[in-house]
Amino acid sequence: MEIRHSREADFERIMEIYARARAFMAAHGNPNQWGPTKWPPEELIQSDIRSGNSYVCVGDGGRVVGTFYFVQGPDIEPTYRKIEDGAWKDDSPYGVVHRIAADGSEKGVGAFCLDWAFRQCGHLRIDTHGDNRVMQNLLTKLGFVHCGTIYVREDRDPRLAFEKTAGGTNGERGED
Repeated sequence: MEIRHSREADFERIMEIYARARAFMAAHGNPNQWGPTKWPPEELIQSDIRSGNSYVCVGDGGRVVGTFYFVQGPDIEPTYRKIEDGAWKDDSPYGVVHRIAADGSEKGVGAFCLDWAFRQCGHLRIDTHGDNRVMQNLLTKLGFVHCGTIYVREDRDPRLAFEKTAGGTNGERGED
């Protein structure tokens, strides 16, 4: 597998992957995270592609099998400024992944995408819906630590906030 920036030509395939992800989430006890609003909207994905923050995971056969949004820098996610029932472990600049989804045709796409994003910055934050047990399990398996609760603008559902730093799960930056 490989990661590359999304292209305009990938748009229809990306939207197919999101439709597949909504169906998968609904079938696995998480119908509310993206389902009711048909999240993410086409306009947002087109904007992500134009901004250079949309990425695709290309499988071994050359087909796009996953997609996600990734950006990094200091204080880049406004909804992460306020965290309840906990605290972020590291205040340094970080990367954030949003809208990660796979088509289910290959195993390990989510882990591959998150590992790639972490290698870009060494400090990654992500959030997920409380009903998204599949993502919570993946994040824990990859060494992310649950830090608290955040709220997004799109709806009123709380999101579980996770973080991973180069120092490991204890929240301290390591000497690499």
